Amino acid sequence: MRPSLLALLLLTPLLGGCRYSFIPIIPPPLQVSLPTRIVAAELRREGDDLTVSATLSGSFTPDYLSVVWYDADTELGRDSVYLDNAQRAASFRMTAPRKGSYRALLSYGGVLLRQIELRETGDL
Repeated sequence: MRPSLLALLLLTPLLGGCRYSFIPIIPPPLQVSLPTRIVAAELRREGDDLTVSATLSGSFTPDYLSVVWYDADTELGRDSVYLDNAQRAASFRMTAPRKGSYRALLSYGGVLLRQIELRETGDL
């Protein structure tokens, strides 16, 4: 018999010890805390007014949802509304009679969460 074949036959019973033979430790469930985020936001024109609506999700402490309005690079105004666990949605309205390149920055508790744009002109 060849020596390599003989070595293989002698080591074959030991291969049974190379298997998964213990139960893994099951880790405790992870406690996931999702950050505050905006799940729905929209900027639309309604006649001469621009309207922003936003809905927050995740766990958060009651604080102010703020909006800053821009036309191109010019700040047009600011507004805020207090949100808590009972009220997670807000709507803001601003008069803007002419067409433009509008943006609304939404922040919660001083942290910028979303920027929404409405471009009614051909400018990029």
